[in-house]
Amino acid sequence: MKKLLVSFVFIFLLMACKKDVTVSNSGNASEDVNTWIYNTMSYYYLWNTNMPKISATNLKDNPMNYFYSILYDYGNTDRFSWIDSSASNLANQLNGINTVLGIKYSIFYTDNTQANMAFVIAYVLKGSPAEKAGLKRGDIILKVDDKTITPSNYATILQNETLKLGLGSYAAGIFTSTGTSTSLTKVELQTNPILKDTIIKWGGKKVGYIAYIQFLSSFDDSLRNVFGRFKSGGVNELVIDLRYNGGGYVSSSGTVMNKKVYNATYTEELNKSSGSSAFNTNFKLESNNLGTLTRVFFLVSNNSASASELVINNLKPFMDVILVGEHTYGKNVGSFTLTDSKNRWNYGLQPITFKIANAKDESNYGTKDGFLPNIAITDNVLPYKQLGDPYETVLNKALLYISPVAFQPFSASGNTSQTKATLFQNKAVSDNIKMDRQDMWMKPNL
Repeated sequence: MKKLLVSFVFIFLLMACKKDVTVSNSGNASEDVNTWIYNTMSYYYLWNTNMPKISATNLKDNPMNYFYSILYDYGNTDRFSWIDSSASNLANQLNGINTVLGIKYSIFYTDNTQANMAFVIAYVLKGSPAEKAGLKRGDIILKVDDKTITPSNYATILQNETLKLGLGSYAAGIFTSTGTSTSLTKVELQTNPILKDTIIKWGGKKVGYIAYIQFLSSFDDSLRNVFGRFKSGGVNELVIDLRYNGGGYVSSSGTVMNKKVYNATYTEELNKSSGSSAFNTNFKLESNNLGTLTRVFFLVSNNSASASELVINNLKPFMDVILVGEHTYGKNVGSFTLTDSKNRWNYGLQPITFKIANAKDESNYGTKDGFLPNIAITDNVLPYKQLGDPYETVLNKALLYISPVAFQPFSASGNTSQTKATLFQNKAVSDNIKMDRQDMWMKPNL
């Protein structure tokens, strides 16, 4: 069971049976689309028996509104299903392609009046306009297009394509403008989900650290290379930073890793077409598995969701899993994309289609509290240290658990003075809200 740790990142392709939905031409475009939406959802949607009868729905409604009107207890039981008017745009999102500046940031109040805010960059995407402009984790934005950031405009102030960012600094508890600015224009960018990987020598141990922000199958080989370096470098402790990871493709394939539960309709069809193999995913045997580990540390936050939580849940039956940070998002259900097989409409549906449990049939993290941390700490100490820096607040907490005697954190040697600042909210956000979807999905043959 010690040789399972690389396989958490790799994709599993669900072989799903094809379902063509027949829709008669009513002469009303919305009615035809909505009938297709309803019939498709009644086949795949996890809570299909809780949908209203089609006769009780408004088939002439806008399809975007109609989709949400038929969801079960939306906002509570179902917090996660969504629709996109463009299936191609949806596919891009799920594969990490978005139009962005390339920053994710935490929002802090600048003083006790809580009238103004600062965006403190949590990370910068590789190859993004922000990286090319020299921005990095810990940089502070106090103005956008010469406007101060406030509670009334923080959610929309980054929506323009080209933006002027007024920069600031933080010291001794005070945010101050530096008088400098940088102008950036958003571009379409493929996310590289590996922000940082390094080996830290700590208390006689070699600690492998990786910061990973989205589960993308196109970067599987890059992940294999990281774990190859960890293996050849003699890593004997592992820290996986999922603080900013909202999910992605579910992991793949020996020993049962997880089990999926579908609605009764879809379960019957899968049993007929594929048998029990359609419901269980097994761990893979990877050449770069770290076979000496008995435990793993995850750095987590309220942003850690879906596939991130799935990884944690998958490993719990087999090894010690130690969570450091804040409680996770709480999402034990997932989806796959549904589109019209006859290409009559371009809508992409992303409804919840399965619930997932680990090898012990445990799936008890699907609440708004998610997984609670074993070691609680809030990431509100500024200035931020860089990811992978042993002094970085949350990573340092994990390292001190591994060995408290390596060296004293936040001492005069190698450290600047840091103080706590007041967060507006515990979740970091991206300059493109679509990058903040917290989901877990599979790629079916439909």
